[in-house]
Amino acid sequence: MPLLSVITINYNNQKGLEKTFDSIFNQTYQEFEYIVIDGGSKDGSRELIEKYSDTITYWVSEPDKGIYNAMNKGIINATGEYVLFINSGDELYDNKILGKVVPYLKDNDIITGNLNIISDESNYIGISADNISFTKMFNGTIWHPCSFIKKEAFARTQLYDETLKIVADWKWFLLGIFKHKLTYKKIDFTISKFYLDGISNNKESHSLLMSERESVLKQNFQEHYDDYTELKKLREYNDFNKYVIVKRSNSKLIKKVQTILLHIAKRMSNY
Repeated sequence: MPLLSVITINYNNQKGLEKTFDSIFNQTYQEFEYIVIDGGSKDGSRELIEKYSDTITYWVSEPDKGIYNAMNKGIINATGEYVLFINSGDELYDNKILGKVVPYLKDNDIITGNLNIISDESNYIGISADNISFTKMFNGTIWHPCSFIKKEAFARTQLYDETLKIVADWKWFLLGIFKHKLTYKKIDFTISKFYLDGISNNKESHSLLMSERESVLKQNFQEHYDDYTELKKLREYNDFNKYVIVKRSNSKLIKKVQTILLHIAKRMSNY
């Protein structure tokens, strides 16, 4: 059994897939299996996969039911102790990163590094949390392109929820840690480059993302959801009151300063 399975899913993204392949195939550490799940692409992706079929451990090109169905196919066919998703268009951070990380792949269910997040407007390193709290997951997430997950953890929990379009990985991390008690460890390496051009980063998809998150929280953590939303309202109310107080204080200060300046002006006019 290999220690690591790297999984790439793709659909009609030949250019992005080629970039991902370069990143994977140029790793100095090559003792891992590589799995490619293609959704029946018609843009030349299948031909590209076939070109590298001797290097790819397992691949399939067939219609699927969406992103998470494809990711689940990858998990089912993986034989490694840990799995890492580097989907088409994304890249490993440099050609030595897998070799650097492998010694840390032990014991914990979820091992997460940092993520280089890239868009047309910005390029920065997203720093993953040292520890995970429910509040952090309520507002944020664990990034799957920089997370190594024990395959056995999926057997103890479940595969990704294919009824969700955007947040099934977030749901899996949330339930895995807070219901199934999966262990989490942060490592200080930047694992991969993630390009902000996917469905979950489309502004048009933001309302769907929030709706799916709300549904997951209500279904699985109703009491916590109610408590948190109430706390959020109180914080917003408190912040608003602080704003009003500061605004009023500033207003009083401005009037006081104006009075002093008028007084000084009158005095100056007497000279």
